[in-house]
Amino acid sequence: MITVTFAGCGDAFGSGGRFQACIHLRPGADQAPFLLDCGATSLTALRQAGLDPGEIGAVFVSHLHGDHFGGLPFLILDGQFSRRAAPLLIVGPPGTRERLTEAMECLFPGSTQVRRRFDVTVTELPPGGTQTAAGVRAQAWAASHPSGAPALILRLTVGGTVVAYTGDTAWTPAITEASRDAGLLIAEAYHWDKAVPHHLRYTDLTEHEITARRVILTHMSADMFARPTLYETARDGMAITI
Repeated sequence: MITVTFAGCGDAFGSGGRFQACIHLRPGADQAPFLLDCGATSLTALRQAGLDPGEIGAVFVSHLHGDHFGGLPFLILDGQFSRRAAPLLIVGPPGTRERLTEAMECLFPGSTQVRRRFDVTVTELPPGGTQTAAGVRAQAWAASHPSGAPALILRLTVGGTVVAYTGDTAWTPAITEASRDAGLLIAEAYHWDKAVPHHLRYTDLTEHEITARRVILTHMSADMFARPTLYETARDGMAITI
């Protein structure tokens, strides 16, 4: 069983006062928790949800926009100043290593040259690729969401449990494939039916067959908040078990 906590489930602009993408997954006592995305507000979101950033063993990044990966420099530096010893693994699309270095040097000049008590390892996962890291099998499909690097739709398998994640993307049949018979699909629903380039609408999901046993909507704009939906909607701090 996996506990999934939506530490942050908002869009890039804090619609509804929500934190940016930061989804915390805890598989069990014998495996370190990991994150799906780590937006710029993630340290605050994790602490507000009562989750220890120092426990996180890995971060799986869907794409390289600030509201999905911009919290990584803060997570790394927090580990440095809290005397973290356990290694941190980051799995993201091609370009993650270079972009993370640039972000750290932009925000905290010289920070990439500091010796730390723990290792930070970046593994790049291309669309169509599969990578096993930190006890998680990650499969990637190409998302339709330009970010200066490939964007990913992810399918994570931990033991016998499958969690699929759209990240940000326009509709693509890859969503159906990545979420096929998954225990949980975490899906963007940025707008109800308004066509916004490179983003999912709620109606995109209802117009296609989704075979995941449970669907939770995230990354919603204000357009979505007051509308009734067929699916569950995330809120900051919400925790479920699958």
